Amino acid sequence: MRRLFWRKLWCSGLGRGYLKPAPGTWGSAVAVLIWWFLLAELPVWQQLLVIALYTTISLMALYTVVRESEVTDPGWTVVDEFAGQWLALVAAPQNIWVVLLAFGLFRLFDITKPWVVGYLDRSTKGARGVMADDLAAGLLAAAVLHIALLAFGASGLDLRH
Repeated sequence: MRRLFWRKLWCSGLGRGYLKPAPGTWGSAVAVLIWWFLLAELPVWQQLLVIALYTTISLMALYTVVRESEVTDPGWTVVDEFAGQWLALVAAPQNIWVVLLAFGLFRLFDITKPWVVGYLDRSTKGARGVMADDLAAGLLAAAVLHIALLAFGASGLDLRH
């Protein structure tokens, strides 16, 4: 029981997943703040390492939470939003307008579930299913963001680190 409490606390983003309305949007907003203050200055490879470690820990917690809650994707889990939003922001310049665009793109793709995002949402179940569609939405948002930045000559993409 005690383990389940800590795993629920982790999966809810320390309770952020219980905020109403739109817990996923609240989770993404908190993820943006964490990225801005803790991850934005890291080299791309370190950002990706943080996301990979966070996703791994979150999957371990989600396995128990999904099994115990008997719900395939509990609405209060926001670890998936954190990981997906951070992916959307990887290698983005630390600029408020760029970050807001990344936030909007991620939320758009997470909610509407286009293309592979929707496929993963429908076909992948359990803890992996909770994470998979958000990670895909984050990758899609990052791709669109960086294509837009390149098109406007404003890319912050710097893989030299």
